Amino acid sequence: MEPLIIVIVLVGLPSLLVMIWAFAIYNRFVRLRNHIRESWAGIRVELQRRYDLIPNLVETVRGYAAHERETLGAVVERRNRALANDSSPVSQSADERALESSLTRLLAIAEDYPELKADGHFRELHDELVNTEDRLAATRRFYNANVRDYSNLREQFPTSVIGSMGGFGPQSFFELSDERAAHPPDASFDRPGSDDRV
Repeated sequence: MEPLIIVIVLVGLPSLLVMIWAFAIYNRFVRLRNHIRESWAGIRVELQRRYDLIPNLVETVRGYAAHERETLGAVVERRNRALANDSSPVSQSADERALESSLTRLLAIAEDYPELKADGHFRELHDELVNTEDRLAATRRFYNANVRDYSNLREQFPTSVIGSMGGFGPQSFFELSDERAAHPPDASFDRPGSDDRV
């Protein structure tokens, strides 16, 4: 009887340990997937904050540079397209790159209009946009770090076996083609030697 108990323990214990390990890995996949969802929601909050600022910024610039209709129209059109996009990070990032390009052109217009640069409302909107872009960059890093950890777990052996059995599919990074495009130009409107009049 004793040899039978020893065989059962020797065969059953490793099987039990493998099952415990598989459950732990499965639960880790679930946690990482939920972290990805949570961090994507954080990105959406910052994007919404940006979308809310843009109309006011466009109207302020329009007050000083109404003849820049093409640039102003492009910003509004790209903002609306990005706002309407509620799909994958890959699709969203394409719309965001186009919007950021338009925003960069819009903010460059301010350089040609000293009265606009001196406008307190414009400065306030510009500062809020810069702060929003900084928060967006931070949430993007958090999201992409979660995707990286999830992808590593999903692609490495032996955890890849649990990932494929559990139906954990790939996740996409939220990337911009040019990291500099993630931030509007840091146009300091209080430069020494500037002939701006406040």
